[in-house]
Amino acid sequence: MAHDAWLVDLDGTLYSAAPVKVMMAAEVLVFGRTAIPTLRQFRRQHELLRENPPDALDPYRTQLERTAKELERDLEEVAALVTEWMHVRPGRWLRLFRRRALLAEIAAHRALGGKTALVSDYPAQKKLNALGLTSLFDVVVASGEPNGPKRLKPHPEGYLPRGHRAVRRSVTVPGHW
Repeated sequence: MAHDAWLVDLDGTLYSAAPVKVMMAAEVLVFGRTAIPTLRQFRRQHELLRENPPDALDPYRTQLERTAKELERDLEEVAALVTEWMHVRPGRWLRLFRRRALLAEIAAHRALGGKTALVSDYPAQKKLNALGLTSLFDVVVASGEPNGPKRLKPHPEGYLPRGHRAVRRSVTVPGHW
């Protein structure tokens, strides 16, 4: 084994994002035109949070709250819409566009005793379920999920083992995974 652990992103890494985006664009135009302003504002808030992150908050929740405030809409309504269009509906397309060669390499790494982790700026479990990959990762660190990072990528918090403050050159993290 060349590495002790693999650390990967979800969106655009475990599946090809371009064809999924095309399918989702067609789907939203046909079935969800009213969702477009909310989804655009949600993505805009993501970029704003990346540029000016608040301290000690859940960035995903903050993104939802800011979107609701900006659009003067109910938070739960915004959360339901974002969940439907960004986490649930893409699931029907994800498995079709999996990066099979990469996933085979990750699985082979695990079979040899290597550790794996996934870090995402968005909730990951629904997409991992849709991809059929829930057992491929030892650790999932995703914003909007329990124990998610308080900062968005590329901030290192999501990559560091809990309790560590300095970046290690070695990927081996005893006791964390």
